[in-house]
Amino acid sequence: MAAVFVLVGLVVLGALVGAHLYLWRRFVRDVTAPGGWWRRTGTVLAVLLPLTTIGALVSGQAGAPFLLEQILAWPGYLWLACLLYLMLALLAAELVRYVLRRTPWGRARATAPRTGGPEPAPAPEPAPSESAPAGPDPAPATGGTAGSLTVPLSAPVPTRRVFLARTLALTAGAAGLGTTAAGAYGVLNGPTLKHLTIPLAKLGERASGFRIAVVSDIHLGPILGRAHTQRIVDTINRTQPDLVTIVGDLVDGTVGDLGPAAEPLRALRSRHGSYFVTGNHEYFGDAHAWVDHLRELNVHPLENARRELPGFDLAGVNDIQGEAQGEGPDYDKALGDRDTSRAVVLMAHQPVMVHEAADHHVDLQLSGHTHGGQLWPGPYLAALANPTVAGLDRYGDTQLYVTRGAGAWGPPVRVGAESDVTVVTLAAKS
Repeated sequence: MAAVFVLVGLVVLGALVGAHLYLWRRFVRDVTAPGGWWRRTGTVLAVLLPLTTIGALVSGQAGAPFLLEQILAWPGYLWLACLLYLMLALLAAELVRYVLRRTPWGRARATAPRTGGPEPAPAPEPAPSESAPAGPDPAPATGGTAGSLTVPLSAPVPTRRVFLARTLALTAGAAGLGTTAAGAYGVLNGPTLKHLTIPLAKLGERASGFRIAVVSDIHLGPILGRAHTQRIVDTINRTQPDLVTIVGDLVDGTVGDLGPAAEPLRALRSRHGSYFVTGNHEYFGDAHAWVDHLRELNVHPLENARRELPGFDLAGVNDIQGEAQGEGPDYDKALGDRDTSRAVVLMAHQPVMVHEAADHHVDLQLSGHTHGGQLWPGPYLAALANPTVAGLDRYGDTQLYVTRGAGAWGPPVRVGAESDVTVVTLAAKS
């Protein structure tokens, strides 16, 4: 097993090195002269930026001080997103480069004479002066002088190849960095608010119209902290929900480091309280410590447990990741011995858990985990491992709603998968 991890690590490292060599070639070498300021600066960045990424990825696992994690996380994780979209932009630019340089149409345009007016007549040569003393011809000019029409040798006109390389580099750079900046703004500005009505066949009439605020994947860590939590709490409280459900992956760190960042959760307001189930990331640290701390914040963990609410039952199961610690989901404990004539809403972090939920006749499962793919083309990859990536779906008699989550893991960037808090309104099915 250790050999497999080493092999995977070498493959990832090789891909990272190869990607940065390609970026250096297109953004630095192809567009600059040796010794220029951008050649030197670009080369330094091509070395330092991936080192910050490696540092951000390793520092948390190595037990580095939290302050060091924060210092490395911002440039390291943001550069990961920049790397992705700069690479995608350059790959699109390669197609343009191929068309202009390799196809008959592109070569024809390069060799075609310019049109649009008559060629200017050549300037007449001055007549030799009779009074000029005889002697050798003057030496040709080697540089521009005031009033001279000669182009200075210190500022040569770039060749078509260099002009094309610079144009494509500037366009790809603007597209890649602009996409990353817009995606970061979306995360740091807070989640959008969505509303969804879901009819349940067994829901009692008195519970029709019951409103559940669903939030998942907040991912408090070295980048997203207390201000991020406060934005989410403010968004939820403005909706005045009947119930708040936090469906896992709240944190990426310890209570000691991130306890203050979670403190605003104490201010969540709803008629029937706030509930929490673990996600896979809680088990990467001390899940027990977080469960205990959330109780202090008036958030009630449902560890394979169930609560009876007016008109329906609310149940929650531990995440699959807990199985490694003997604390995985126990559907019989959470759903057994209940009144099956009542509707039941299940909190379960991962969408793949819906198959067990359907076997236990759950009416609605609330999940997160996928982030909606977070970074395009991530949704296509997420679909390979999850039955539903985002939104409402049905599996037999069980409905599944997957929120895209309110935070981000790794880069604080989302592209094509905006963060959200969803208010689910339950409706009695006539």
